[in-house]
Amino acid sequence: MEKFLVPREPSPPKPTTVKRRRPWKRSLIELNGRLESHYRHELYTLLAHSYSEIGKFPHLYHLNEGPCHTHISEILHGIDSSSTGGVAGLEFDSQVKGIVFQGIYIVSVTRSGCLTVHDFDSLYCHSKLPPGSVEDESKHVVHLSFPPGREFNVARWNPTNQNEVACTSRKRDKVSIFDISYMSPKPTEELQTRQKLSIIGRKTSSGLSDVAITSNGDSRIFSPDTLGTVHVWDRRAGVSPCIELSTNRYDSLKSIQIHVDNQTIFGAGKEGIIHIWDLRGGTNSTAFQSRKDMSHLPLASLHLAPMLQKIASLKAQSEIVPKEIHSINVNPSAPHQLAFHLDDGWSGVLDIYKSEVTHVHCPPPAWLDGSNSSADLILRKPTWLPTSSIYVAGSMSEKGIHFLDFHPSSRSPCHVDYDEDSQRDEKRDKCNHSNKFVSLSESVTGCAAHPLNSMIVAGTQKSSLLLIAQRHCSSTSETVEGEL
Repeated sequence: MEKFLVPREPSPPKPTTVKRRRPWKRSLIELNGRLESHYRHELYTLLAHSYSEIGKFPHLYHLNEGPCHTHISEILHGIDSSSTGGVAGLEFDSQVKGIVFQGIYIVSVTRSGCLTVHDFDSLYCHSKLPPGSVEDESKHVVHLSFPPGREFNVARWNPTNQNEVACTSRKRDKVSIFDISYMSPKPTEELQTRQKLSIIGRKTSSGLSDVAITSNGDSRIFSPDTLGTVHVWDRRAGVSPCIELSTNRYDSLKSIQIHVDNQTIFGAGKEGIIHIWDLRGGTNSTAFQSRKDMSHLPLASLHLAPMLQKIASLKAQSEIVPKEIHSINVNPSAPHQLAFHLDDGWSGVLDIYKSEVTHVHCPPPAWLDGSNSSADLILRKPTWLPTSSIYVAGSMSEKGIHFLDFHPSSRSPCHVDYDEDSQRDEKRDKCNHSNKFVSLSESVTGCAAHPLNSMIVAGTQKSSLLLIAQRHCSSTSETVEGEL
């Protein structure tokens, strides 16, 4: 019978489709042992979008049973205190060598002449108290108040000695170094500039607008003056500068930064130019070892205005002219990014490897809403979040701060090659790739980010400190207990 059977044709095999699931991000973290850069950036962007003002600490402090000079200045000048007072500089401590905690203390200085060191945990705990609670001044680590006319414009921790704070002023030609463990208003050391002769034979001096300290423990301190010179001290050699870095032009420098290699120096100022010096030499390799010629020219000088003019979309919307640079900051998570902040409120990123502007943020000008022009007189000092490419800058026209996404990719909304249409096609949460403005109770002059938890402390024109973080939430157990 089998020979009469017709064999049945085998049916074609059904195509098998393999459904690939998107890998679980938490599994990747557990396997790799680290956060991927894009995932970490998304987390920090979500974190920034949840921030708000949770604490306000006015500078209504007393010293020797009387109000300090900043307190008196706020009372006398009131609303107009922005022209004479305000927080001029603040920074978290960040020990480089040794196994220690970071972000324990924050130092702030005012233009009215006060230096204050707060314990950050005390500030955070005080922010949980009901509004209107009086701050316990006995918990201040340091509070120094100096006579009128002795203003401060910047304060920096010594990365290798967290007991030392270096301060400068645009009205003095000295770097004052305070040891906070001594609790003394007298600086433990003062580094002075070399006085020069003017045309008529008189000795001239210029103020110092910023200060930076190397983190490799070689005791070098850098400070630019208002005449375009960066003074370099080696504390092991004395209180006079060992060399001077010149811009070869009259450019009042406002900000200075040291690269992570502790050899490259960036300076920027009034003419909108970023100067770069290489202490290893470059074209002037022998000059840095000679003490006869104290002045050394920059390795490169980059003009921002021509770089911004190359951005077609930006040039079509506004007239680009050279503008004063208020601040420059190296991105701690991407050292090739050098952020800049201009006097008109613009912020951006210069790629120091490619020598081109890659990101830019242009808020509306202050005159559109009739804002007070006195804010232009204060140097605004933004900051980076420590482990993500998010730049935090105070607003020029409004009371608040901008969280700017400066991630080094074209997915950043501030990138010059950002394609809004293509990004819209990708079904992503807008919160993950967008800027954020956080309204505050006072106008901000400077910001500092905690090196571990990325909370923000902002200084204001009224000399207050504002704490910006996620709002306090009660645990479930506390809620249940309260209901019972």
